[in-house]
Amino acid sequence: MNKYIKESIFRVLMIISVFIVIAFLVIIIGVNIVKGGIVLINEPAVIFTAPGPKYLLGGEGGILHAILGSILMVIPSTCIACAASYLIALFLQVDYIKNRFSNKLRVVFDVLWGIPSIIYGIFILNILIVTNRRGSLGAGIITLALLQMPVIVRYMDEALNSVPDGIRESAYSLGATRLETAFTTAKYALPGIIAGILIGMGRAMGDAASVIFTSGAGNSMPKGVSKSVSSLPVLIFQQANSFYPSVREHAYAASFVLIIIIIILNTISRICSKHFQKYTAGSDR
Repeated sequence: MNKYIKESIFRVLMIISVFIVIAFLVIIIGVNIVKGGIVLINEPAVIFTAPGPKYLLGGEGGILHAILGSILMVIPSTCIACAASYLIALFLQVDYIKNRFSNKLRVVFDVLWGIPSIIYGIFILNILIVTNRRGSLGAGIITLALLQMPVIVRYMDEALNSVPDGIRESAYSLGATRLETAFTTAKYALPGIIAGILIGMGRAMGDAASVIFTSGAGNSMPKGVSKSVSSLPVLIFQQANSFYPSVREHAYAASFVLIIIIIILNTISRICSKHFQKYTAGSDR
């Protein structure tokens, strides 16, 4: 077969593959946005209203408790995961550990990244059972922090590895300590670090399997770290399985809000990466 014909065939196959993926993505997101948008146009107060006592049974109320629950779980868990992940990512660099051992640790974090999120939830659930405690906001925060850490660690590690050795050598030649050098290299790795943080946050924001066992699935507003709290993914799961049409419609509204939050996080990730690209070595911007 002529090489030009082969190239044309592969080009057509690639275009078809891209079209299929984009089409499915547009359909999946479009259906939720259109249906959720219709619900929010008809009932705009649903995102600002707390649920009533019989909300999931078709009663009055909105999804404000789940929006606040998601925010209260994701932001603290991301802060905890970021602090721990940065220290781990620094430890994986050649300044602190032999390359042979660091590569083995990277494999461990790759495996942890691929573990289903429900495993993290079951792990924390077992701890709650042993300590005779119930699902709570605090348990949800810990679960999501563990869920995000492998993602953020690997992104931070790759970002720090991408910094040229000359930056570290220059810092050491000027008498900088390891800690001072770490902050210097972090400046050049900012685009990758920020991208990892926001991707980890997006994963936590959209996960239901890990927190359904640990944070509870309450039908009330968040009241404290030791109290159960709902989240958008968990609420969507509950609403989608409801027998009441009005409740199932609110599942589309919750999906709409969740999709918008994820899109915003991804957009911020892109913008921040471009903005901080000027700090990378060799950039002329």
